[in-house]
Amino acid sequence: MTDNRLIVALDVPNAIAGMEMVQRIGPAVGFYKIGLGMLTGGGLALASELKEQGHRIFLDMKLFDIGATVEAAVRGLAQFDLDFLTVHGDPHVVRAAKQGAAGTDLKILAVTILTSLDRSDLDAALIRDGAIPDLVAERAGRALEVGADGVIASPQEAAMIRALPQSTGKLIVTPGVRPAGAGLDDQKRIATPADAISNGADHIVVGRPIWKAADPRAAAEAVLHELRDIPHNR
Repeated sequence: MTDNRLIVALDVPNAIAGMEMVQRIGPAVGFYKIGLGMLTGGGLALASELKEQGHRIFLDMKLFDIGATVEAAVRGLAQFDLDFLTVHGDPHVVRAAKQGAAGTDLKILAVTILTSLDRSDLDAALIRDGAIPDLVAERAGRALEVGADGVIASPQEAAMIRALPQSTGKLIVTPGVRPAGAGLDDQKRIATPADAISNGADHIVVGRPIWKAADPRAAAEAVLHELRDIPHNR
């Protein structure tokens, strides 16, 4: 049985490269993330094709705009029968996204603070003072209170979010996951797959350590092996 706790990020240039990567990885992985970088390279077409093949799809768009625009965008994307969609965790964005997804099975996941950012980045963006874990937990709680189906957060904050009363029955999805020995790339707040799940995450997102590997299938299977003896959180 496929362990859908692992979501492989297809952060490759276009749909053709994405489909080739899925074929190289093989049947061990059943859940894929398609991000903004592939949107103009046929990302939605790839999402539709992978859904027809029985895969689950996480569309990582990180939508942010006025409420009416977000609602319209989500309503359009919901027609693709996707599984997860990201929006920024501001309450007005989350509310609008939930309205756009109404009547479908699409899960709206709220972005808290990007895992590529640290305190100096937030200072440069004029984000208010405070430790990142505290800000993440506060943003997560507010997003969940207004209806988000889950949140995106680094694995270092997963346990704190899981402890929130608002997180009961909600999803925690963690990018910034790096198997032991993998490079950091542009991530700053990371953990291993096992630590992320043990800290309360329901799904982990792994990209470059898998698709840049000489043998992507073996790299994916190594991550799944690491998760094998860790109980599911849901």
